[in-house]
Amino acid sequence: MEKSLQRDIKTFFGSITVAQDEARELLFQIADVGVITTACASAVERGLGCYLSGESLQLHVSLVDRLPPILRVYVGCAVVLYGDYRNADLIKIHVTSSKVSLMRFDDFEGKPLPRMVERVKIKMREQMVDFFDYGDQFEAPYLYGKSRFINEEFTNYPEQVEFEDALTALGLFDFSGYGPRPAELEEGLSVHRWEIDGFRLVRATSLPDLDDPCGANFRFRDLIECGETQAAAGSANVPRQAASFNALQDLAVHVLDPVIDYFGMIRLTFGFCSPELARAIPGRIDPKRDQHAAHELNRLGRIVCARLGAAVDFIVEDEDMLEVAQWVAANTPFDRLYFYGPDRPIHVSYGPNHDRQIVRMVRSTSGRLVPRVVAVEDFL
Repeated sequence: MEKSLQRDIKTFFGSITVAQDEARELLFQIADVGVITTACASAVERGLGCYLSGESLQLHVSLVDRLPPILRVYVGCAVVLYGDYRNADLIKIHVTSSKVSLMRFDDFEGKPLPRMVERVKIKMREQMVDFFDYGDQFEAPYLYGKSRFINEEFTNYPEQVEFEDALTALGLFDFSGYGPRPAELEEGLSVHRWEIDGFRLVRATSLPDLDDPCGANFRFRDLIECGETQAAAGSANVPRQAASFNALQDLAVHVLDPVIDYFGMIRLTFGFCSPELARAIPGRIDPKRDQHAAHELNRLGRIVCARLGAAVDFIVEDEDMLEVAQWVAANTPFDRLYFYGPDRPIHVSYGPNHDRQIVRMVRSTSGRLVPRVVAVEDFL
């Protein structure tokens, strides 16, 4: 041995024999499940990886050198069978089965949801290595919750955490276990008008087909071609802005679908109103305020209604619309609600402000309907 190594051995161990004995004792401790379990728990307390109690510790390969010594020996034994683990992205230390798994993903650092391309399972007891390729024989799954396996020093860590929080906040998917299959995730995001842009979750920028689903009970066409007014006008009443379709989707999901779940099917009497349709029915609507124009632009390229969002008028057959309106006010995140009477359709919108403003249309002595803003508590 070179002189510096000889001096280290003498300083720390006294002799090469003592060093070998201590090394052998440490080596054989990797078969002790209790020791491995304690070491895994200690690693997680230091912010190293994700520990599934009694089963496994999973972390990025860049963190292996920070693990407790016994776990580094555990990984080192697997390396003797397989080779360098650093060509993988994640390493999984199995607590009870004396196995180590290595997983490689497509662009682990650059994507918030990388997909697995290869998994290697190293069986130390059997001294065997199994290889699994994804894409052809096996479906390549997404890696959900990537932030659990890295730390704050990792590239794009803050953006990764923010993305995962936004995806979870949608409430569309069950991320327990291995999470949704790729096709399920992609379809769910598409139906609800969401897209992944780098490490951001953004609203869709494409224009859907009018017969695509809008919420659980309607198509976009239903919210666009509803009511006698639109049919009589005969105008091409189609949104031109992707944001308008997104707003209609949100209105259906957050307001209309819950109403249908509670009361049964509703009848839409007036929905999206393009600037062209608004010009065909002057004096009867207020495009700058009523949100029926959603996110559409006028001929000067300016937003028609600064409140944004979207609105519809609807009625529930054989129901007291006061009870319906009160239920909407109490159970949905509406923006504005106009109540005209117990047997008349109500106007309801969903928008970014979530103003929860209720307007009762009261008939004056002259017979005109006059708007009166009332507090939600008083309306209920």
